[in-house]
Amino acid sequence: MSHISHLSVERVTIPVLQRCKEERRAIVMTTAYDAVTARIADPVVDVILVGDSVGNVCLGFDDTLPVSMAMMNHHLEAVARTKPRALLVADMPFLSFHLSPDETIRNAGGFLQRGADAVKLEGGVKRAQMIRALVNCEIPVMGHLGLTPQSVNAMGGFKVQGRNADDALRLLDDAHYLQEAGCFALVLEGIPAELAARATESLTIPTIGIGAGPNCSGQVLVFHDVLGLAGGHHPKFVRVYVEGCHLLQDGLSRWAADVRSGAFPAPNESYRLPDSLRDPIANWTPSEVSAKSNIL
Repeated sequence: MSHISHLSVERVTIPVLQRCKEERRAIVMTTAYDAVTARIADPVVDVILVGDSVGNVCLGFDDTLPVSMAMMNHHLEAVARTKPRALLVADMPFLSFHLSPDETIRNAGGFLQRGADAVKLEGGVKRAQMIRALVNCEIPVMGHLGLTPQSVNAMGGFKVQGRNADDALRLLDDAHYLQEAGCFALVLEGIPAELAARATESLTIPTIGIGAGPNCSGQVLVFHDVLGLAGGHHPKFVRVYVEGCHLLQDGLSRWAADVRSGAFPAPNESYRLPDSLRDPIANWTPSEVSAKSNIL
């Protein structure tokens, strides 16, 4: 598979992703949580996800459960201001789509009003009613099956899913329920590669894998994981392409050393008074400053 040609596609849309599925062109998706990461990611990827992973990646939480709609709105707005050409998807956080169709529509609609192109929510057939309600309101929905981080307590931790026959068949059934409910794509996370390949083959909508093997319609990884910014342990499915933490710390350390040695700032990094003010400024005493301030 080759990725979407950024020269031939001015703006990535849901029909573009569907054509990629049909033409076996790989979809590339990553996360962004602010304008800086969005501007870095947008020229490279096809889909930007403002993920509730912002909770553990940027906000210091152990998992995604404490992330609120207010937090998600804040980060979505920052990314949306960059007007990305990539399809912009916003994660529905925990409890934002569980209580009633009306509240689900209101929360998801708020995302679209803030610049998202679509929303993503976790779960299988139990979420089909909410998905249908959103789709009926013209709100595009990306599903998410397998290792669903909002279910970490029910799953007993972050564990690979679908490893026995019943669980595998249930996941395939859920994938088809979500397709029938109107999802335009599915994220498949933390499942055996063979199961993801079977789901991808049997669905007409694209699948985007994360820890789901090479045979999905595309792949997603967290921005900070790919660029080595997360630090510490990372999952088996993450490939780190650059040691971003080390590079940034090295740059910051060199600047700090220059500050301490007096090498920064240099004359060309400083502003100068006009020649006519240099002698008067040099000869002023504190008591004269207020009297002569009108000179400036």
